[in-house]
Amino acid sequence: MSDLLFSVENGVARITLNRPDSLNAFSTEMIELWIHALETIRDTEDIRVVVLTGNGRAFCSGGDIKSMIRGEGLLYNNTGAEDLMSTALARKNSLWKRVQRIPLLMQEIDKPVVAVIHGIALGAGLDMALMCDIRIAAQSAKVSEGYIKAGIVPGDGGAYFLPRIVGVDKALEMLWTGDTFTAEEAKQLGLITHVVPDEELNDFVENYIQRLAGGPQETMRFIKRAVYQGLHMDLRSSLDMISSAMGIVTELEDYQEGIRAIVEKRKPNFK
Repeated sequence: MSDLLFSVENGVARITLNRPDSLNAFSTEMIELWIHALETIRDTEDIRVVVLTGNGRAFCSGGDIKSMIRGEGLLYNNTGAEDLMSTALARKNSLWKRVQRIPLLMQEIDKPVVAVIHGIALGAGLDMALMCDIRIAAQSAKVSEGYIKAGIVPGDGGAYFLPRIVGVDKALEMLWTGDTFTAEEAKQLGLITHVVPDEELNDFVENYIQRLAGGPQETMRFIKRAVYQGLHMDLRSSLDMISSAMGIVTELEDYQEGIRAIVEKRKPNFK
């Protein structure tokens, strides 16, 4: 079967990493299919929520260590060992053309993106979850930034996302030590949004994503833009942007439906 599964049903897009025998470690095929799935999600208006999961015993173990030992696949490209044996620039460009496409595409998606973590999320596997808006983890899950153990740097955006979530000092500690954290410990750090008993994980996630899928979609997308863009704006710019969004959303049918539902004391039925 394919190294990555992608489906869309009832407005919910599901990306499933599908190399269970390798704990869903990256492959060239997985990365390329991942890029294609994200482009489809970005460009399809009918998609309301995105869910990222992994098949088998783990969410994602990041880079495929066995292929690294063989001199293959460190940068998840089609040239394999040849690229690893060439120049630093070639290796840099390989990252840019493949795995680094994922965080860049994620920035272009205004819809809610939920990562569902079970088993382990290591290195780039954890970073892929950090790129998502919400992270829901099984109680038995464990996470780690393990790059230091292989003598490499976080080439996929981990050095960007991690300090914005846990702070600079804790991010450096995690990256310098490669320590492993339980789901509860990760939640205390702010890495995880919800920790759920293993046997309740699937039901919790389904209820959660249906709640998001039932919300006023354009309003939710404006909110996501305001939050992320606001991290890089001064106050005046942020207020100017959100006032423009307010002018737009109050012309939409979802606004009228929301107001009627409040007055009539019922649940709104958004488009």
